[in-house]
Amino acid sequence: MRIATAAAATAILGAALATGILTAAPAIAGYQAPAAASSGSIAIDPALAAAVADPRRDADRARDRWRRPAETLSFFQVAPDMKVGEYAPGGEWYSRLLGLYLGPKGRLVGLYFDPTSGAFNEKAQAGIRDGAAKYPADIAEWSGIPAERFSAMTLEALPDAEKGTFDRILVMRMLHNLSRWNIADREIKAMRELLKPDGMIGIEQHRARADAPYAYADGSKGYLREADVIKFMEINGFDFVGRADYNANPADPANHAQGVWEMAPTLSTKREDLKALGESDRMTLLFRKRA
Repeated sequence: MRIATAAAATAILGAALATGILTAAPAIAGYQAPAAASSGSIAIDPALAAAVADPRRDADRARDRWRRPAETLSFFQVAPDMKVGEYAPGGEWYSRLLGLYLGPKGRLVGLYFDPTSGAFNEKAQAGIRDGAAKYPADIAEWSGIPAERFSAMTLEALPDAEKGTFDRILVMRMLHNLSRWNIADREIKAMRELLKPDGMIGIEQHRARADAPYAYADGSKGYLREADVIKFMEINGFDFVGRADYNANPADPANHAQGVWEMAPTLSTKREDLKALGESDRMTLLFRKRA
């Protein structure tokens, strides 16, 4: 389904979220979207396995059991010679791994918020631009790979030379913020422009219960309903490829009064019973840019 404006997309998404009336995403030519999430074994590129096991990641490795990076990146069909954008890299946990994997033959690009989107004050805008400016050096210094293999940009004004050149864009645990800041449409639209005609977006996101009320699943608590995310991406020009449960955690009740931040690693309420549950339950979804 095509829409004319971001405002229209927001209106449609809001209605779908509020009512829960969502349709299934259609299958794409050449793909069969799985009826159930994939959680079994998956082929992992030896180069990716080596990057995950690299001693330089020793300080990051504790979270591998919850983030399953080898399986997640394999499900997203990331290859070592691709141009890959990580959206809102933040603490750069994934960027460090991607730098090791993509640095020799591919291209890693940090994609930062559009600072002019209206969601950020002057100080935050400066922080966004500073983060993008420092990103290549950060990953180069950590990985030992030349900074020329990495780049970064904000999404406020996309260079024409960058449009249609990305193989993959990864949005890791960030869509809830875009939803609550009311900038999801414009940011996803910009990412779509960057992707090649057959490019794909991989999304990992804290997962609300399917029957969670809209007031809980609007992004303010960090959780979104999986069906809403699929519908939102469909509205914004993507076809659903499939889902995986590598980052699922059935032990997470996803009903925290203060949101996902009550779970590890933040543990905002310091509850020992939640600490024992591990990190949040997360959906892992893959979408292809629709022609």
